[in-house]
Amino acid sequence: MIRGFLLLMLATLLWSGNYIAGRLLAPAMPALVLNGVRWTLSALELYIILMFTGKRLPLREKWREFLLLGFVGMFIFSALTYLGLHSTPAAQAGMISGLIPVAILFFGVFILKDKGSRMAWFGSLVSVIGVLVLLGGHAGSGFTVSLGDVEILAAAGSWGLYTVLGKRFGRDMDPLTLTAGAAVFGAIPSDIAGLFSFSPHAFHMTSTAWMALVYVSTAASVIAYFAWTVGVERVGASRAAAWMNLLPVWTAVSGIVMLGERMTTVQMIGGALVLLGAVFAGRR
Repeated sequence: MIRGFLLLMLATLLWSGNYIAGRLLAPAMPALVLNGVRWTLSALELYIILMFTGKRLPLREKWREFLLLGFVGMFIFSALTYLGLHSTPAAQAGMISGLIPVAILFFGVFILKDKGSRMAWFGSLVSVIGVLVLLGGHAGSGFTVSLGDVEILAAAGSWGLYTVLGKRFGRDMDPLTLTAGAAVFGAIPSDIAGLFSFSPHAFHMTSTAWMALVYVSTAASVIAYFAWTVGVERVGASRAAAWMNLLPVWTAVSGIVMLGERMTTVQMIGGALVLLGAVFAGRR
């Protein structure tokens, strides 16, 4: 159980870097092109890993499951995230994504018939309050909602659905196979959308942008998705929900260290509430 929580924590930490990298890549290449490149590389890496481990990828037998997971979790979630990062700061995007546990618990009720424990709901409520405090304490933004905020919010709902579906389909598949299959089918619509938005004049790649691209296609994709899938399998979707609220905390810290952003006292209080809620949600 402890290892499962550590894997969830690792996944959220790596995903926080995805917001930083996405923000750095915003002026370097179109968002949909970035999403296509990311998942093409990630699918290739995961397929190679499967070959070395001797596992078989049942693309034909499980195409419906992989198609749904790939479309919701890889294409929709990532595309909306990168589109939102064009106008929304990384720290604020991470804070909005802290509402993902609400989506996980909501979809879990209808898809998994998992109502969740009272402690899980209470912990999620505390974490949501923490996210609202973080948003309210963001210097100069208040509660103003932009198009980027809406895109990040829609991405949060998409990720909640992906998590619950992954729990359901993961009953007869191991996490590596599940993630690899979803990445393969997620890369297809991502590449198609990327081709429609492709423009040679829209690329302004620097050494930093290239490093960010490598990060989003490896650490934020292969490693993070695998860690999250394994963690959900070990602790359950309802318990995993509130741990996603660690994302705004990691994103705020990464923004301070890497982008020179600042945190107000109110934001630090909100971050403490997010952590407290995650701890409550993880208790039996």
